[in-house]
This record gives sequence, structure tokens and C-alpha cells, in this order.
Amino acid sequence: MLKAIIFDLDGTLLDRQASLKVFVENQHQRMAELQSIDKITYVNRFIALDQRGYVWKDRVYQQLTREYETALAWEDLLEDYVQNFNLHCIGFPNLHEILTHLKQGGMRLGLITNGMGAFQLKNIEALGISPYFDTMLVSEIEGLRKPDPEIFLRALNNLGVQPNEAAYVGDHPENDVLASRRVGMKGIWKVDAHFEGDFERDYTIQDLMELKHYLEQLEIGLD
Repeated sequence: MLKAIIFDLDGTLLDRQASLKVFVENQHQRMAELQSIDKITYVNRFIALDQRGYVWKDRVYQQLTREYETALAWEDLLEDYVQNFNLHCIGFPNLHEILTHLKQGGMRLGLITNGMGAFQLKNIEALGISPYFDTMLVSEIEGLRKPDPEIFLRALNNLGVQPNEAAYVGDHPENDVLASRRVGMKGIWKVDAHFEGDFERDYTIQDLMELKHYLEQLEIGLD
């Protein structure tokens, strides 16, 4: 019987692409030294260099300052990102509704995310979702990164459940879905058009509320 659901953060609960676009637009607007660069050009170049979050921002800002010869040091732009990105965090639709539904129904909830510790924790707080979770693991703090099986096993141990009693929900086919299935969990893919859908998973959702349908299929009725 399913007793726990563990979530990814970026691309699953946090709409990172939308959040990033809003932040970069705001950064361009706030900083006079960037005004010589066309805003759309700056935003699009940042997003391209970011590679969906898989390139840390020190490299992104170093490249931007070289290309546009800005008066601002890349370190200043990076510090602004670290301090202010959380002010622009946007959750996916039905984020609080599904977490409330699961929690009130007695489901144990966890979160595993790759990323920098303090940065990711600030984003979680900005979404207002930390009270829902019984355990939260951030790769920098844990010294482990998905798809390492140990980080999944650590979360399961914290929740007091066996792998076959838990499901993992994420957008990345390898780091989230296949990695969780390899340790014996159910792997649920939250569709991201950037990734190919030809891989094994236990369920597919477009919207977070579709998790209710999955539980109903398993004949798990949450009050």
C-alpha cells in the first residue's frame, strides 16, 4: 500500500522556467548598468546559457559579462540572483491544493531536490510549502545528488517507509523517474515537453491534481 509520496522541486512543484524569466526581467529593470542591453536579448541569452538550471549561475554571468562588456562584475550579478531569485518563485497550478489533499489524507510527504542548500531552502520557503513535508533533502546539504540511489533511500528512511510503499514525482526522466524506480519506488513523470516521453514509468501527470486519479486507481481513498 502506498504510504508516502516524495516530490522533486524544480519543474515539478516550482515552475522554474517561469520564475527565472520573471527574475531576469526584473534584474534587467533594476540595474542601470544593464540598460544598454536590449531586455529581450538579455533575458533570452540568460535562459539559453542557463540550460534549464543545469549550468550554475557563476558560469552564466561570467559569459554574459564577457559578451556584453557590462560595467557590473559577474560576482555582483550572481549575488543578486542568490539573494533575490526567491522573490519571484512561481508554483505550478494546484500546488497547495494537492499537498493539502495528500497531507489531510494521511500521506507522508517528502521532497528531494538537487541544488545549493540555502538557495533551494529559500525557494521552498517562498512557495510556502515546507509545513507539508515530513522530510526535505537538498543535494548540497546531503552530499548526494539524484540519481544516486542513496538520496532516495535516505528520504525513505526518514519517512519510515519501504521503497514499495512510496512514489516519487518528478519531471526529469533519469534523475527522477528512472532513478526512483531503480530503488523500488513508483516513478511518476510530471510531463515536461523538453524531455522525450519514451521511458518506463508508473504514471504520467500533466497537472499536480492528477495525482488524485493515480491514488484512486490504486484504490487508495484519501478523506
